[in-house]
Amino acid sequence: MFTLCPKCGHKPLPENQAFPAACPSCGVILDKVTKSLDERGIADLVKMRHKSQRIKATYANPRKLTKPRAILFNESADVDSAVFWCCVVLWFLFAIWGMNLLVQDYRTGQIGASFIHRPLLIFHEAGHVISRLFGNWMMVLGGTLGQLIMPAILGSALLFKNRDPFGASIGLWLFGVSLLDVAPYMYDALHPQLMLLSGMTGEEGGHDWIYLFSSLGLLAKAQVVGAVVHKLGALTVIVAIAWGGWVLRLQHTRLCAGT
Repeated sequence: MFTLCPKCGHKPLPENQAFPAACPSCGVILDKVTKSLDERGIADLVKMRHKSQRIKATYANPRKLTKPRAILFNESADVDSAVFWCCVVLWFLFAIWGMNLLVQDYRTGQIGASFIHRPLLIFHEAGHVISRLFGNWMMVLGGTLGQLIMPAILGSALLFKNRDPFGASIGLWLFGVSLLDVAPYMYDALHPQLMLLSGMTGEEGGHDWIYLFSSLGLLAKAQVVGAVVHKLGALTVIVAIAWGGWVLRLQHTRLCAGT
């Protein structure tokens, strides 16, 4: 006996569901549906309808969207099949790319030869220019801040404005990779080996972190700080990949529930 209409989810239904009893909303003949499904099929269908109704109820109540889980996973959003599978492909590409960047040696600045270093370098130099307004010390720090703030702004806008947690996970991935990119620069400050844009190494080449660590009395700790920042970057990349994968898992569940 159905408690919800197996076709449209309407309730209540007639107590006597023998032929020719029908759903008051959509008119489906309940006895015919019963005969076409086995007990397991009915249970699965009713469960699917319940889930569909919960999704619709969440979407209809904007207050629920303010909850952390709703913000991070946006479980009420409609899912387009084509977009979903494109996101799955992107997730695999970024997961593989991220794992490749994680294993690169930060002590030798190996990530500096990767493609991702170039766009991050643009954010870095833009940060120097913008921070010039706040004095010399902030101008030097502004390079690192620039390449960290830009991914943070991107991810935040996608999460809170666009309600796109998968896009936000890619923004978090880029933030983590930016930390991976900063770590070798910090590590290099104690014994400079990295070739800078000036074509030189060390303080003569305008090494940001030699200046910053020296001004803070932390130059001797440069390699320790660099190693910690690398670990933070690696953790952030892993969290971003896991977040994006979980969002896609939830979207796949909603996509199946809607078919």
